[in-house]
Amino acid sequence: MNEEIILTSDDGEEIRFYVIEETRIGGLNYLLVSDSQADDGDAYILKDTSGSEDSEALYEIVEDDDELEYLSKIFNELLSDLDTEILS
Repeated sequence: MNEEIILTSDDGEEIRFYVIEETRIGGLNYLLVSDSQADDGDAYILKDTSGSEDSEALYEIVEDDDELEYLSKIFNELLSDLDTEILS
């Protein structure tokens, strides 16, 4: 996929991520992203926290251990055809 997105942190810093995969679970959108296009980047899972009244998507990094473990398994399943494991 490797679509590029730019997020703005609370302190106004722009952070560039590259989308590896996306999925929708329980009515919420999640993105698996990397901070590098190369294989040496760190992977993160972002959750769309925007409401219907928001004109742009609002993402936050998933930090809850249980939620992260659950989502990591799902993204690993989605990426299994690439023979690649993430976040393990």
